[in-house]
Amino acid sequence: MRIDLPLPAQASAPTLQDRAGPREAIEAPVLRMQGIVKRFGATTVLDRVDLDIGPQEFVCLLGPSGCGKTTLLRVLCGIETANAGDITLHGRDITAQPAAMRRFGVVFQSYALFPNLTAIENVAYGLGAMERGHRRDRAREMLDLVDLGGFADRYPAKLSGGQQQRVALARALAPQPQLLLLDEPLSALDAQVRHTLRSEIRRVQQRLRIPAVMVTHDQDEALAMADRVVLMRDGRIEQASAPTRLYAQPASAFAARFVGRINLWPAEAVGPRRVRVGQARIAVARDLPAGMKQLLLGIRPEQVQLQPFDHARAREPSAAPAQPDCHAGVVEDWTFCGAWISLRVRVPALEASIDAEFSTPADGHVPWLRGEACMVRLPRAALHIIPA
Repeated sequence: MRIDLPLPAQASAPTLQDRAGPREAIEAPVLRMQGIVKRFGATTVLDRVDLDIGPQEFVCLLGPSGCGKTTLLRVLCGIETANAGDITLHGRDITAQPAAMRRFGVVFQSYALFPNLTAIENVAYGLGAMERGHRRDRAREMLDLVDLGGFADRYPAKLSGGQQQRVALARALAPQPQLLLLDEPLSALDAQVRHTLRSEIRRVQQRLRIPAVMVTHDQDEALAMADRVVLMRDGRIEQASAPTRLYAQPASAFAARFVGRINLWPAEAVGPRRVRVGQARIAVARDLPAGMKQLLLGIRPEQVQLQPFDHARAREPSAAPAQPDCHAGVVEDWTFCGAWISLRVRVPALEASIDAEFSTPADGHVPWLRGEACMVRLPRAALHIIPA
């Protein structure tokens, strides 16, 4: 018997509508969590969390250890019971429904395979309601989907870590779950396998058109895999945005610092589009929020531009002013990072040092030496204004 899988999705990613604040509204969510509170004794681990999951959407819960992301997944799965709040699936209340009745597929970090069962037997294990022959057909089809069709009769001990995780993924998907939940599924794997498997998980999820929620502490995984990243802090959602927006428009200093690298300085508004950092007055591309006096000014290292220092111009008594948005600096240090080079530059006018990055030249030559003078340009469009 052949069990046909759905064809690959042709539609684009779910549409996100902006609204006030660091969250984005989801059109016609299939799952909704409202006001979720979870306490362990006197400790509040989840504090009034609201989260919607759209159809076919891949959501990553990201944040530092202890922020509540795994507890939120366990509440969603039904392993933990919330102290307050509601969970609805397709408009139906499942808050009190036990985990076994929610029909969610779950993939854990530890694989959780039965060592005495082969790969195909592990996948077929959750298909008890299906006739025996059909169970094996479905299990084999799932193994083919994760490119393990040739390993069906191997026991877990004879599979690599990445292969075991593929078996776990196939097992979670075999019963056609309504939602796929992944609890740090890649953290036990080495870097190369992790990079490959994250693409495979995303491919399978898109092929089956199933909504998915994944917990991770790895920002690269979240940015690469998710339609939307939910950044958590101290039991609350700090920002929930598409990966590109989370990186390019962080809503807080925490979001800016946690996702990627950023230069961030205390600043003071001195005009509609001008701030002061140290002794430097810096122009920004947009009007500052009304009434904002103290703020943080930020720029990503890859947006910082370094230019040669014009010693001849500097020696002239009536030298022309420096180019707009430029400040004199001195290279303090540099670090070779493979595809790019990271520099640390002291900028006296800012009363601070600044991190800059640029692609490694084809000849491997580093154009800036330690102690060398340079000009640092901060493009106005690249500057972030963040509430202090």
